[in-house]
Amino acid sequence: IFTDSICVPGFDPSLSMMTGITPINPMIPGMGLVPPPPPTDVPVVKEIIHCKSCTLFPPNPNLPPPSTRERPPGCKTVFVGGLPENATEEIIQEVFEQCGDITAIRKSKKNFCHIRFAEEFMVDKAIYLSGYRMRLGSSTDKKDSGRLHVDFAQARDDFYEWECKQRMLAREERHRRKMEEDRLRPPSPPAIMHYSEHEAALLAEKLKDDSKFSEAITVLLTWIERGEVNRRSANQFYSMVQSANSHVRRLMNEKAAHEQEMEQAKESFKNALTGILTQFEQIVAVFNASTRQKAWDHFSKAQRKNIDIWRKHSEELRNAHSEQLMGIRREEEMEMSDDDSGDNPSKKLRVDDSALAAQAYALKEENDSLRWQLDAYRNEVELLKQEKGQLFRTEESLTKDQQLQFLQQTMQGMQQQLLSIQEELNNKKSELEQAKEEQTHTQAMLKVLQEQLKNSKELAEINGHDESQSNEINVLTVALVNQDREKNSEKRSPGLKSEKEALLIGIISTFLHVHPFGANIEYLWSYMQQLDSRISANEIEMLLMRLPRMFKQEFTGVGATLEKRWKFCAFEGIKTI
Repeated sequence: IFTDSICVPGFDPSLSMMTGITPINPMIPGMGLVPPPPPTDVPVVKEIIHCKSCTLFPPNPNLPPPSTRERPPGCKTVFVGGLPENATEEIIQEVFEQCGDITAIRKSKKNFCHIRFAEEFMVDKAIYLSGYRMRLGSSTDKKDSGRLHVDFAQARDDFYEWECKQRMLAREERHRRKMEEDRLRPPSPPAIMHYSEHEAALLAEKLKDDSKFSEAITVLLTWIERGEVNRRSANQFYSMVQSANSHVRRLMNEKAAHEQEMEQAKESFKNALTGILTQFEQIVAVFNASTRQKAWDHFSKAQRKNIDIWRKHSEELRNAHSEQLMGIRREEEMEMSDDDSGDNPSKKLRVDDSALAAQAYALKEENDSLRWQLDAYRNEVELLKQEKGQLFRTEESLTKDQQLQFLQQTMQGMQQQLLSIQEELNNKKSELEQAKEEQTHTQAMLKVLQEQLKNSKELAEINGHDESQSNEINVLTVALVNQDREKNSEKRSPGLKSEKEALLIGIISTFLHVHPFGANIEYLWSYMQQLDSRISANEIEMLLMRLPRMFKQEFTGVGATLEKRWKFCAFEGIKTI
């Protein structure tokens, strides 16, 4: 990433998505992509333009400038409308040749044409002619005059050339960026040579040289990590490692020298600071003497104010320097505390009165700062207590929200259970009503049949019929009752549920029709399992029991040979109907 963008003149940053280059803002000062706009305050005065075949008269300066469309990228073509009807291609070229080189003119049968220039800046000159009134020669005929309207035109050739130019500029930009990256990239580390006895001897000499030690130790580390150490080269590597160990002693000596220089610098700094502090003391003494009544009464009010300000400023600086000097002395005392533990107390440093005053002032400042820190800690504790209380409140609200959500869920579950129970109750009520209706219907039928039976008996006694007729009437009555019961059972029995059940009924009917003496459920299931391995004997038996008018069950055999068999009886039911 570069802070200063490398820009190419004429490069369009809108192609950044296509080229993969970071967008460049052309309005940044110093880029040079966009020329400065002309001043808007200066009015543009248009004059009459004389040509060989025609004359161009400027528009009224009080009128607003003619409107133009948005300029397409890379526009080199203009639309010219409002041409005179008698204007020829030669006259158009004569007028617009003054704007620049014309590559093509496409004139329409109507009063307009398209002109393509060689460069983009020529289009701006042609736009300048918009609004001019064109008159051919000195004729006043309407067909020889017209008001020009020049506007930008969108041409595929212009856009294609502009895209090609942008791609070329993008390539140049990528190349320049790559060159800049290569220039700013840090140099690669030098290549590590391969191990040999000659190179090892040279490396041993470099390890003894302080200026070349860092480079040589890198090579030695690389050789050891590569696994160049073996039984043959072990002694040579041991000598190089020994040389590296000897460099430790040189480093320690160098460190000791630097520490000695640092001690000398500290001592010189302390001496200079002591001299500065002495001068501050003298200056403060001068200010204190000036504030005494002998000299203070002779100064003016402004002079007193300035002397007071200077005195306070000098005292602050003196206290700061004295505190710094005391800190240096405390550090020295802490460093030399072990050495000074057995010395005579008379060897301790004597602190003068100014130093004691400075120390007292420093202690006072430290006390004030500690008091402020204590107040800050108290405020923090109060804030923490408030935050803790808010946290407990939020936890309680969260637990209440969770309990409320749980209760809402349980209420919804109970409502759903209540709705399901209500639906079951409604179904039971409807079934009970149907059963009551059927019972009343059957009772009415029985009453009707009993009345018919009584009437038929009376008629039989009157007419002198025998008992055979009454038996036939009873049989007919029982048949009607049975027929009514069968109809009710048909109404109650559900129909077929799926196409699979219909197919099973057809196959079972065919199988039992072939076996007139019937077949047990195991035999029937073994046959059906060859067609559908997933079917069970229980499913077949339930299906047969649901259709009593098509299939009936009989018991055959005696004792141990007792067997249940299913028979196909649909045709018998058809005959009885």
